[in-house]
Amino acid sequence: MLTPWLWAVFTIIAAFAQTLRNAMQRELTGTLGTVGATHVRFLFGFPFALLFIAGLALATGATLPRPGSVFWPWVIGGAFAQIAATALMLAAMGERSFVVTIAYIKTEPIQVAIFGLIFLGDRVTLPMMTAIVVATAGVVIMSTKPGGMVGGMRPTFLGLAAGSMFALSAIGYRGAILSLALSNYVMAATFTLVIGLAMQTASLSLYLWLRDPSVLRAIVRAWRPSLLAGFLGALASQFWFLAFALATAASVRTLALVEVLFAQVIARLSFGQRITLREAVGMVLVVAGVALLIWAR
Repeated sequence: MLTPWLWAVFTIIAAFAQTLRNAMQRELTGTLGTVGATHVRFLFGFPFALLFIAGLALATGATLPRPGSVFWPWVIGGAFAQIAATALMLAAMGERSFVVTIAYIKTEPIQVAIFGLIFLGDRVTLPMMTAIVVATAGVVIMSTKPGGMVGGMRPTFLGLAAGSMFALSAIGYRGAILSLALSNYVMAATFTLVIGLAMQTASLSLYLWLRDPSVLRAIVRAWRPSLLAGFLGALASQFWFLAFALATAASVRTLALVEVLFAQVIARLSFGQRITLREAVGMVLVVAGVALLIWAR
């Protein structure tokens, strides 16, 4: 019998791995450009996803699923929304600080709740919606100052648009996982991850080969940091998908707001940035919202 808290454990692991990957991708943007740094998470993550599913098959004896026609629109939508989201996120990071960009993106949970209700029929109770609003308010407070939102219209738009695309990606991937209707949720999640990364790797590789092959050569030259970023991306995605298999996308993406707290820790340790009173208040609200979400479920 599955523990009711397993989805939360998967989500926290995914959020931590994703925070590390985001920081690494931000550094790669300077040498590879936005599209090149976006491609790193897919190109170098795909081999690790193959290792994940091969290890799962060998360890459990599980066979690969045979997806029906319903699976493909979901996974295609999830895969290409994620490409757009990652590119928008890195573009925003190029104009604003790491923590501020993450804060803009993490206004996503409310959109996920709406999309999940519309497309998947995922029920959102009043306590769950309260938790989503409280945690999201904490993120917004962390990204504001007395003069208003930090950074001007362009980075704000890029960050919010990235959040919308991440929301649609989450819904697409959860829909794909559920459409497989497997009792083995680990295989359903891992298979969906492999297919999604295969599509993303092939499409972005073709795009760069046709438009700017020099970027592909630059990615190969930067293989050492790219390999680690790819592994962290694949690891984060694996645990996101496991969480999506067990809980609504709204629950997973709300709990994922702990990534903002991880981003603060990284900013403190790596860049020496101090936490202000406003940011502390925001973090308290994020924690309160997450705690309420866990109780509501």
